[in-house]
Amino acid sequence: MPTPRIHPDTIEEVKQRANIYDVVSERVVLKRRGKDFVGLCPFHEEKTPSFTVSSAKQMYYCFGCGTGGNSIKFLMELNKQSFADVVLDLARRYQVPVQTESPEQHQEFQRQLSLREQLYEINAIATSFYQHTLQQPSGQTALDYLQLTRQLTTETIAEFQLGYAPSGWETLYSYLVEQRQFPVHLVEQAGLIVPRKNGSGYYDRFRDRLMIPIHDAQARVIGFGGRTLSDEQPKYLNSPETELFDKGKVLFGLDKAYSTISKQDKAIVVEGYFDVIALHAAGIKNVVAALGTALSIHQVRLLLRYTESQQIILNFDGDSAGQKAAQRAIAEVETLAYQGFVKLCILNLPDGKDADEFLQIYSPEAYQELATHAPLWINWQIDQLLIGRDLNKVVEAQQVARQMVELLQKIDNDTNRSNYIMYCAELLSQGQNRLNHVLANNLQAQITKLRKAPKTQNKHKNSVDIPLNQKDIFLKEAETLLLRIYIHYPQHRQTILDAMDARDLQFSLSQNRLLWRKIVEIEEQHQDTVEMIDLNAILQNQIEDIHQEKLYLSHLLYLDEMAQRRVLRAPLEIRAAIASMEFVICQKRRSLALQLWQETNWSQNPNLAENYQKQFYQEQEWIGELERLRKTNYKELTAIPLGKLADI
Repeated sequence: MPTPRIHPDTIEEVKQRANIYDVVSERVVLKRRGKDFVGLCPFHEEKTPSFTVSSAKQMYYCFGCGTGGNSIKFLMELNKQSFADVVLDLARRYQVPVQTESPEQHQEFQRQLSLREQLYEINAIATSFYQHTLQQPSGQTALDYLQLTRQLTTETIAEFQLGYAPSGWETLYSYLVEQRQFPVHLVEQAGLIVPRKNGSGYYDRFRDRLMIPIHDAQARVIGFGGRTLSDEQPKYLNSPETELFDKGKVLFGLDKAYSTISKQDKAIVVEGYFDVIALHAAGIKNVVAALGTALSIHQVRLLLRYTESQQIILNFDGDSAGQKAAQRAIAEVETLAYQGFVKLCILNLPDGKDADEFLQIYSPEAYQELATHAPLWINWQIDQLLIGRDLNKVVEAQQVARQMVELLQKIDNDTNRSNYIMYCAELLSQGQNRLNHVLANNLQAQITKLRKAPKTQNKHKNSVDIPLNQKDIFLKEAETLLLRIYIHYPQHRQTILDAMDARDLQFSLSQNRLLWRKIVEIEEQHQDTVEMIDLNAILQNQIEDIHQEKLYLSHLLYLDEMAQRRVLRAPLEIRAAIASMEFVICQKRRSLALQLWQETNWSQNPNLAENYQKQFYQEQEWIGELERLRKTNYKELTAIPLGKLADI
């Protein structure tokens, strides 16, 4: 049956209660700037904050990528959720009663929408079951392991809700399905039981294992990690992919770490559950872990939402597996790191220890000191090239130099690249300073040759951008026209506001942004509807007080004959201007997608490359549509006889 729509009253009440600052600040580090807040945009990579949140308007907007909207749209885009899912999540959070437009279908609608809530409930009850079992005689071995081997306190065990899955084949099944009466198909969808191959029933997925609940950022249990207490393999068993759990998009401990990550402005990523638990227990709380997989680009972007410095420290195990995991993580985020979108550091603890082992010998302060001085990823990679190499042997020295060139040629910043060239030359010279200059020149020559080589990968013959000066012309003409119409023709002001809100547009050029802020201030001071204020007269009276904008304002306030003609055909001009503004923003997004696509290695990161390719073609398709809209609007404009302009 079709899903009934949520009643408009519910949607409106959710919009009223869901404060934009509260919603956004949970995912983005915001700093006050005047009446608004700014931060790094979570929807594209940037070094300088261009993401603005307005509490007064209950809106967000990014001047970098052009995205904007309200609390609902923010969560839809960030979490890739449907409109209904976001509204329902916010309704639960702010205790808004949910109504639908079809009361007779309400029961079925609630059943469909409550699946996730039921899975959350099942996981929560399973967590309590495992916690209870840990304190029973059957859980003594697991409890001893936590307290004696891992040296965890009762408080830490409770904080992380650690538990024990009994060894019986159907213990949890019996509790959840037979005693608590949960539908068996829901318990299976939660990943807690597995159907027998012969179809005769179900058995518990986790048996005789130490249970570690995995929470989402809202501290809801979405899955489990189970550590064996015997020789059974695998050593760690995670929940399968479910409606709630996607291990490539989750970070263990984030619910307990994100506030400290924001305060300390850096995140530490470790390899295992107990590394996170041990560090948190030691008071080092800006720590998370990937779930048995290499750190993904999605997880990195998740962490970057909470750090303004964009610093992430990888502290993987010192053994060969840990070093390979670090290399895989670097490869995943290499493009972002080279472009400066993430400050990636690598922390290797002494004697190849993991964080848990280190803290059993050394103090938390010693760990913090090592983390503070962790080298940047490229320094670490360069140092890795020297391990086991004898630079006195010409062949090995040449091999190391070639590998250094491969790393350094990807650095875009000339100053940084020159510094690293000198650093590598000093390493290769082994203290013979007279060779530094010669070796540096040799490295530079090889890098220059590589960087000048034609790049053929991912070229697209139809992807040429509009030149920057032409983009500026488009923006200047479009934004100036909208401001003129807004100032001189009050009856069209709401049309402009609605059109810009619908397309999530704001003025981009600095003078236009300043003027628009002035207009907003005037409207707020007069407390009238936008159609009632004589902006032209007010701005003329204030023009002497705005010295730096005096000439520019005069250009807008006093219309020549051509300007008068254009503003007379306002509806068509507004549509054409809006299309032009969005056209330029899409051009910028397409250029960024193309650049990232070209720089991504298909063989190493096929999913990432495919994602950038998809983004590029989506922007390419919409640019074509916008170009059609622009041409159509301007064609209509030029077809109107001048004598008919006053009739529009």
